[in-house]
Amino acid sequence: MPKEDATELLSIDGREVRVSNPGKLYFSKETKLSKLDLVRYYLSIAPGAIAGIRDRPIVLKRYVNGADGEAFYQKRAPAQRPSWLRTITLAFPSGRTAEEIVVDDAAGLAWIVNLGCIELHPHPVRSADLDHPDELRVDLDPGPGVSWADVRAVALEVKSLLDEMGLCGWPKTSGSRGMHINVRIHPRWTFDEVRRAALALSRAVERRAPAIATSKWWKEERHGVFLDYNQNAKDRTTCSAYSVRPVPDARVSAPLQWREVPDCEPSDFTVLTIPKRFAEIGDPHARIDGAPGSLEKLLEVAAQDEAAGLGDAPWPPHFRKSENEPRRVAPSRAKSVAKAPRTKMPLIVVANSPSKEAALAGLERWRHKHPEVAKLLAVDDVLVDSMRGRSSSWTRIRINLRHVPEDLRPLNETPDPDDDPTREWREMRASKKGT
Repeated sequence: MPKEDATELLSIDGREVRVSNPGKLYFSKETKLSKLDLVRYYLSIAPGAIAGIRDRPIVLKRYVNGADGEAFYQKRAPAQRPSWLRTITLAFPSGRTAEEIVVDDAAGLAWIVNLGCIELHPHPVRSADLDHPDELRVDLDPGPGVSWADVRAVALEVKSLLDEMGLCGWPKTSGSRGMHINVRIHPRWTFDEVRRAALALSRAVERRAPAIATSKWWKEERHGVFLDYNQNAKDRTTCSAYSVRPVPDARVSAPLQWREVPDCEPSDFTVLTIPKRFAEIGDPHARIDGAPGSLEKLLEVAAQDEAAGLGDAPWPPHFRKSENEPRRVAPSRAKSVAKAPRTKMPLIVVANSPSKEAALAGLERWRHKHPEVAKLLAVDDVLVDSMRGRSSSWTRIRINLRHVPEDLRPLNETPDPDDDPTREWREMRASKKGT
C-alpha cells in the first residue's frame, strides 16, 4: 500500500484517532512536514494549544491539500465525527446558525488536524455564554514594507495603555508578519461593546504613536501597523496560541512573555523549535485565565472619543451597517461631497487569487510589464488584501498610482490572475436583483 494511502491509528488518553494519509506532505517547500508530523507537533504542545481553544466553538479552516493549497472555512461540524466530540450551535450576524465543533482535549485536537486544520480558529466566547466574549483581541497587522521593529514598538505601546486601563495583555507572534495581544475580560459585555472598546484602544494607540500606528480601516489610508479592531466583531476569528501558519518555514503563533517582545524574531518560532521551548519553559500564557479584567475604562475612552466627534468606524463588508457607522465605501470610490471633499485614490486591481503566491507572481508580471511605473511606487502603494468570504479566502492586490503622473498611469486591465471565488455568487445575486 502506498504510504499516502495508509492510516495511522493513534491512542490518545484512551481515545482512538485515525490519521488518514499520514505521509502526505503538508509542508514541502522550505520545511518538509507530513500530516502525521503536524499531528505529532500539536500533541507535543497539546496543553498550550488546548488552553487557547478549550470550551470554545471553533471554525475549521481546512487545508486539505497542505499549506501550499487553497484553504476553505467550514463552520458546520462534519456529520461523521466521533461520539465523544461535542458541538454547540452558534448564531451569526446574518441570522443563520451552525453547529460548530468544540475541542476540549488532545484527542479532539488531533482529530481536527487530521481534517487539514493547520491553524486553529476559535471564537472569543465560551460555550456557556455565546453572547458575551471573555477575550478582547488586539491584532497588529503591519502594512507592506513596515519593519518588525515597528510591530514590536506598537505592541509595547499597547501594553502601556492596557496597564493604565487595569488590563493584562498576553502577547504572541501571529506566525506571519504581525503580533496578537489577547486580553481576558469578564464576560459581561456584548460583542458590539467589546468591539467599541477595541476601537477606542486602537485610536488611543494611534494618538500615542502616530508615526507607526494606525486605526484606519481602509488600506489606502493606512500607514505603519494597523490595529484591527474589527477582529472583535461577532463571527470573526484569529489563529490561537501555538497555531501553525501556512508559510514555508512552518512558523507558529508563539506565546511570549513581555520581556521577550523587544528582541523576539518570528522566524525563531517554528514547528521544529516550539516543542523544545515548550518542554523547557512551559507555556508563557499558562495563567491567562487567572486575571480577567474590566472594559469600563476603555469604554470611558470610547465615550470621550464619541463626545469629541469620533463616531463608529467601518465594519467588515458582510455586516449590517450600524447606526453611527460612516459611509462604507473606500475613500477612492466615494463620491465627492461639497462640505467635505475627498481626494479619490487612483487604484487599479492587478491580481485576484485564492493562492497568495499566485497573486504575488501576478504582481511581479505587472511590474515587469510596467517597469517605469513600478519605479515610481512607494512601498505602501502596493496593497495586498487578504479577502474573506463566508467559506473562502483569497488575495487581492491593488496598486495606488498616486505617485505616478496621470499621463503615465496604465489602464485598469483585467487582473492576472483573476480568480475571485466570490464572483459567481455576486453575479448570481446581481442577476436576481435585476429580475
